[in-house]
Amino acid sequence: MSVDAATVRRIAQLARIAVAETEVPHLQGELNAMLAFVEQLSEVNIDCVEPMTSVTPMEMKKRADAVTDGNIVDDILANAPATENHFFLVPKVIE
Repeated sequence: MSVDAATVRRIAQLARIAVAETEVPHLQGELNAMLAFVEQLSEVNIDCVEPMTSVTPMEMKKRADAVTDGNIVDDILANAPATENHFFLVPKVIE
């Protein structure tokens, strides 16, 4: 796949980048080089490669997926100007 000058101008317009006409051929060459590199990557056989989260072998830390209040309700409510039954009291905004 190759990029022509009109496509470079369209990409610049979509990215809201001001590109002078003298820069279009240079950008066209750079975009074509990037696309050629991506095409090279698609030729690599990755059938036997397992997905990884890091380049070093490690296991992700896991925790139980449980909903809790954090056991710090009193600490949080200590900063509130007014509370009632472990809830924040706020002024009425609709009458």
